[in-house]
Amino acid sequence: MFTSLKRIIKNGWIAFSRNIGLSIATVFVMMMVIFLITFLFLFNSASRILISTIQEKVDISVYFKKGTTPEEILEVKSSLTELPEIKKVEYVSEEEALNKFIEKHKDDPTIMESLGELGENPFLPILNIKAWQASQYEKVVNFLENDPFKNLIEKVDYFQRKPVIEKIFSATATINKAVLILILVLVLVAVLVALNTIRIAIYNSREEISTMRLVGASNWFIRGPFIVQGILAGLFATAISLLITFLVCWGLNDKINSISEISVLSLFFSNFYILLLIQIIGGVGLAVIFTSIAIRRYLRV
Repeated sequence: MFTSLKRIIKNGWIAFSRNIGLSIATVFVMMMVIFLITFLFLFNSASRILISTIQEKVDISVYFKKGTTPEEILEVKSSLTELPEIKKVEYVSEEEALNKFIEKHKDDPTIMESLGELGENPFLPILNIKAWQASQYEKVVNFLENDPFKNLIEKVDYFQRKPVIEKIFSATATINKAVLILILVLVLVAVLVALNTIRIAIYNSREEISTMRLVGASNWFIRGPFIVQGILAGLFATAISLLITFLVCWGLNDKINSISEISVLSLFFSNFYILLLIQIIGGVGLAVIFTSIAIRRYLRV
């Protein structure tokens, strides 16, 4: 058994190195498949981060009437935090709102002069609300409108921000669907190309296979060298794909980070072991599967 296995591995290596042109073509196609799968994994991770970043910047504000006490506002805040849709609620008092406004416009004498002429604090106490998802803000607003605290509320700016929130929600759903469709289409194309490349490699060895069958070689002994060739192609393709993935992430990191605050290099290193596992499974696993399918279906061994 060990001798047969050793001979299969040796024959697989000899065939792989002898047909160097076809082996390089097989490695190249497998590398493209693995790189594509890796790219889609990173793209999907980056899109989730981007969507989360966009949603993080969206919130609604609840403005309370003049004279509403901090205790009443904090009671509303406590009720809101019990909702499963709520991620964060921040209380901003009238004084805090005024101080933030002054800090922001302190270098604009016209605005500061106008503020001084008012003679009073024009700002209302606010609760800034963040939900987990953009689609959940409408439920929060409905809660506030039906709540016993409704008489304390001056206004909720959800309806002014609703068009922006709806666009973000629509864009999020579109991105998720587009990523899923892209993954299915590209992986299908890559699988078909890789399968046909391995099929050609096996077809070129049909005379050798016929000879082995005539002398009574078992199906396993015939399949073995081709599976070894597939494993070798997968390992080489994995190493090359991993290197290319790192170089691409390194080259694009600063450009992408400057426009989206996403570090693809950090994404690469934080998911390194997952990427390595994906590439090994993609390279070696797919090569073995494709080789087995090609031998069985096209050479009828």
